[in-house]
Amino acid sequence: MTTSAVAGLPEQAAPTQLGSPVLNIGIFLVFVVLTLLIVYRVSRSTTTASDYYAAGSSFTGPQNGIAISGDYLSAASFLGIAGAIAVNGYDGFLYSVGFLVAWLTALLLVAELLRNVGRFTMGDVLSFRMRQRPVRAAAAVSTLVVSFFYLLAQMAGAGALISLLLGVPNEPGIFDGQSLVILLVGLVMIFYVLYGGMRGTTWVQIIKATLLVIGAAVMTVWVLGLFSFNLSSVLGAADANVSTNLLNAGNEYGKSVASRIDFLSLALALVLGTAGLPHVLMRFYTVPTAQEARRSVNWAIWIIGIFYLFTLVIGYGAAALVPKGMLTSKNVNDAAPLLAYELGGTLLLGIVSAIAFATILAVVAGLTITSAASFAHDVYASVLKDGAPEPGSEVRVARRTALVVGIVAVLGGILANGQNVAFLVALAFAVAASANLPTLLYSLFWRKFNTTGALWSIYGGLGLCIVLIVFSPVVSGEETSIFGAGVDFAWFPLSNPGIVSIPVSFLLGVVGTMVGADRIPPEEQAELDRRAAEMEVRSMTGAGSAAEQQVPQARQH
Repeated sequence: MTTSAVAGLPEQAAPTQLGSPVLNIGIFLVFVVLTLLIVYRVSRSTTTASDYYAAGSSFTGPQNGIAISGDYLSAASFLGIAGAIAVNGYDGFLYSVGFLVAWLTALLLVAELLRNVGRFTMGDVLSFRMRQRPVRAAAAVSTLVVSFFYLLAQMAGAGALISLLLGVPNEPGIFDGQSLVILLVGLVMIFYVLYGGMRGTTWVQIIKATLLVIGAAVMTVWVLGLFSFNLSSVLGAADANVSTNLLNAGNEYGKSVASRIDFLSLALALVLGTAGLPHVLMRFYTVPTAQEARRSVNWAIWIIGIFYLFTLVIGYGAAALVPKGMLTSKNVNDAAPLLAYELGGTLLLGIVSAIAFATILAVVAGLTITSAASFAHDVYASVLKDGAPEPGSEVRVARRTALVVGIVAVLGGILANGQNVAFLVALAFAVAASANLPTLLYSLFWRKFNTTGALWSIYGGLGLCIVLIVFSPVVSGEETSIFGAGVDFAWFPLSNPGIVSIPVSFLLGVVGTMVGADRIPPEEQAELDRRAAEMEVRSMTGAGSAAEQQVPQARQH
């Protein structure tokens, strides 16, 4: 055990820089150069829309499962959750539980059915038996907003990581060193998406997921080895080395009635959000069959579950081994890198940080290509071009969209710098569960569900969720808010709005369906009923999913 784990030592200030900047940058560059070469190599076979959006559906279930885990195990999983456990103990581990349980929803309700019905995007499924133009537009808006919130978390994680490794001050600002770092991350990510498409992004995800699990496993075994492979000793040392009781529940969500309700809201968002995340749903189209999509989820669950067990040891290990006072709520995202420095010094710190950096790059690439595909395929090709875009134009629009999304992500990341990345991702889950999941489930399982219900559910759930977030303590009124305590326009007491916005979205879907039922002409209703029956058979059996790759143009309005 290192001396820093001994209770009673004087508290140390949070570090402004650790390790060797030259070594850290060198390891970063090695990973970036290797992945860029891979992306460039595979990009030569990316020519059609199918190649760019879904990698030609050429990946196997295990390959896609590893890539899904790479998409899912973001900076929130490695940096945010480890930090939350190190600072809040049991309450921090609840993020791991919620993120893992959420995959049961995706496996049992969404994965196979989505692969059977859709082709490239979530909008393919939502518009299958409805008016395409309004529903596809709504799906694209929802996809872009969810991806934006998820991108905020990744960019904030990049800022915190580089701040620690290179000594760049971790202060929000437009023209400081942090902004430059976030800009560089955005540029590399844009290259991945512009040239590699889904095929290149998937291989980056596979490499990153493998490195991440290996790195977490090494740290876990190392921590356990210092305590004779006794988890109880790790927990005891962690509890003795911090000022809060990490073994009890309630450090974060047990302080008041409002905090307990906030926990319920967080749990609801985490469990239901995964099945509505567009960048995760899009991964089901990179495999050739629905059975492979199901295998993908099975592989992803095992990988993600094992990784989250590692985060438990890493989080408590950081609390036990990092000098007392060095890890606080203000630098919570630094827990894993600080632990790596305590364990293996500068070299392990550089390796672990490079893995975290790879995690951020890979996830933002996946989010960006999802946003670009949704706009190009749902808005440009299906709405603006009436389903008949010029050859090659759809991919060109997708690439231009990726550039715009990258710029927006950089600007948003600068504003979100300093926030706990696990918490920011939880907001993305709340938005996804509010805007996407109700509409997806109603479309797949409720034959009477119609266009009005879909629009009310998507726009209503999305709008309400965004409004509640804007006027919550996340944005203003507290020291940890985006605008700090000096600006206070918050009136919604909860940090996560899921407990309100998710049920309201489900309700709006029902009410909208009832309101819109009488407005549909009889001949159109007959066609919609036929499409609903076709969708039910296709989603359950896969019949027609290979032959019918595009939705008939006759339904376009």
